[in-house]
Amino acid sequence: MRFDRVLTIYVFHRLRKIYQQYRGVRVPILMYHSISDNPENASHPYFKTNTSPQVFEEHMQFLHEGKYSVISLLDAADLLSSNHSVTCPTTQNVSLSTDQPKCVVLTFDDGFADFYTCAFPILRKYGFVSTVFLPTGFISDDGVNFKGRRCLSWKEVRTLSTEGVTFGGHTVSHPKLSDLSWAYIESELRESRATIEERIGKPIKCFSYPYAFPEEKQKFKARLRVVLTESGYTNGVTTILGTARHGEDRLFLPRIPVNSDDDRAFFLAKLEGGYDWMHGLQQGIKLLKQRLNQGHEKRSI
Repeated sequence: MRFDRVLTIYVFHRLRKIYQQYRGVRVPILMYHSISDNPENASHPYFKTNTSPQVFEEHMQFLHEGKYSVISLLDAADLLSSNHSVTCPTTQNVSLSTDQPKCVVLTFDDGFADFYTCAFPILRKYGFVSTVFLPTGFISDDGVNFKGRRCLSWKEVRTLSTEGVTFGGHTVSHPKLSDLSWAYIESELRESRATIEERIGKPIKCFSYPYAFPEEKQKFKARLRVVLTESGYTNGVTTILGTARHGEDRLFLPRIPVNSDDDRAFFLAKLEGGYDWMHGLQQGIKLLKQRLNQGHEKRSI
């Protein structure tokens, strides 16, 4: 029994439909990692990052049959931050006057080689666009392993780029940025972007934050926004859980994690905002831990 799935499908997804809590433009940005059958040792299904090729094909078929418009991350950011209509690549114009435009964004973190061998043939079959975020220190001419998996080669990256795949920065070494000095952070951001641009000959505007995004650290977030902008990025995604809505900070857009455990009902609920409640739960747990730690520190004085 998986409580988050049960509550999402049978409680929060239904409540969303009844009370129509999410009016206006909202775009689910799906977060994939590896498209493979590799086994995982995760403490909870939520933390799994692999999606089997079979399940991934089922997801893409579901989007196709449901007549979802799979749009680029750049188009999604424009749509969410503008009062003007934006042309979706696969459908008619959508604007903030529409109640629920069925747009979705596909993103892939870490630049694993199985995107080239497994994910891209399926995406091409349905004519879907996507964004892949590269930790450039693990992208080479021969293919380097990261987290036990081979990453894309630069030849594969260039081939995918000519086929319409968008690439974005994911730092150089995939570190926990909040643990680093600002000089080091700036180096990670600038070097990653510059390397990709040099290799594919196209401007890089998108960034994906590695590891859990420290949204509770407001000073860090404000400084990071400045550094990202100065480094040439105009759009960014995070691991903050939720559906992106109008008015979101386009450098720190939330995403919906997806993996092999997402069956048809769970996948639909996530697309329609039924999983967004988990963000509030996560924030509540963080706040509780913070208060418990503060209480412990006071008792220790």
